[in-house]
Amino acid sequence: MVVAISISHFLISNSTFQLAELAVKQIYLDYNATTPVAPSVHEALEPFLLTHFGNPSSSHALGRAASEAIEDSRMQVAALLGVNREEIVFTSGGTDSNNLAIKGAMFAARAPGHLIISAIEHPAVVEPARFLERLGHEITMVPCQSNGVIDPDQVRRAIRPDTRLVSIMHSNNEIGTLQPIAEIATICRERNVLMHTDASQSVGKVPTNCMELGVDMLTVAGHKLYAPKGIGALYVREGIDLEPVLHGGDQENGMRAGTENTAFIVGLGQACKLVAGCIDQTVKRLADLRDRLHAEIERAIERPVPVNGGSANRLPNTLSIRMPGVIGYELLRRCPEIAASTGSACHSEVHSIPPILAALGLTSSQALETIRLSVGWYTSEDDISVAANAIANAWLTSLEIA
Repeated sequence: MVVAISISHFLISNSTFQLAELAVKQIYLDYNATTPVAPSVHEALEPFLLTHFGNPSSSHALGRAASEAIEDSRMQVAALLGVNREEIVFTSGGTDSNNLAIKGAMFAARAPGHLIISAIEHPAVVEPARFLERLGHEITMVPCQSNGVIDPDQVRRAIRPDTRLVSIMHSNNEIGTLQPIAEIATICRERNVLMHTDASQSVGKVPTNCMELGVDMLTVAGHKLYAPKGIGALYVREGIDLEPVLHGGDQENGMRAGTENTAFIVGLGQACKLVAGCIDQTVKRLADLRDRLHAEIERAIERPVPVNGGSANRLPNTLSIRMPGVIGYELLRRCPEIAASTGSACHSEVHSIPPILAALGLTSSQALETIRLSVGWYTSEDDISVAANAIANAWLTSLEIA
């Protein structure tokens, strides 16, 4: 049984998450890029770096201790997702999980087939699809609607007799729009097509019960839910045949070869245990902070601040806004006390229009006005007020320079 855990359990003594190594103390509003490792997660994994260092495949006591810890963690991940522990495969992160799901499903048939993804997917889905296309598989990209949400009927119409897999993200990493995964999964099940969802951005922020979603595979990225970078998981429904991407030993039931990263697996398990104990409370708290941040920015600059995808159901922590008349990355450059971004960290040095913003019908100038602010466990109400004022001041400075 999962014991309910108060959100206060996660908070460190100083409510503002400060980057101590920087000359300027920063308020961290980039939780969609990565999260800090929760203190109890660090505490749980540390012994497996220092003392319980055995190879999980070894038969001696140190090896058995590591193997048992991995299985305990597998149970914790499975509990959060509402699945059996045998259906959890540990990977190195979201990209690894997506590659295993997509390539593994398409390669399993031993012949070219048809894959459907959306036009707003993360590169960790788009690039494996492009790779498969070069090998002779056919790819269909379904567009999203003007609110940033995929129309399930578009997926239905795209399915062909040779379609093997549909992969649609659970939530968009840029603007936070939640996709109708359960409805799409129902369509896939009716047509005997596998359904995968990249839930890297969703797990830990909203409920992601695989049975309720009806998906065959689901991606988890540890560093998006207060576990370390370099660890993730893939839910694979029992009976799904995947061709491994990595070949070698028989770790992870032969689905992913390589000596397991015991310490980080333990960290991921602990993070999932924390999330499972407070997900409903987390959703409400993060949504309140997100909405207050938007309101305070509007109040500070005394004019409306448009929200990208604001008419759709969104992640509770994500605020993608357009700061009128200024370029987003220039505004953030003039706001060193805030750690935030204009969008996905995978595109942080590229100032072209992300596909999701183009799909919303934004002009180039409107898209360049965008900044993405994402709150998390360690964001305080004081942080919101300070951040709103800092952003407003940077906006005024940017206007004066322009």
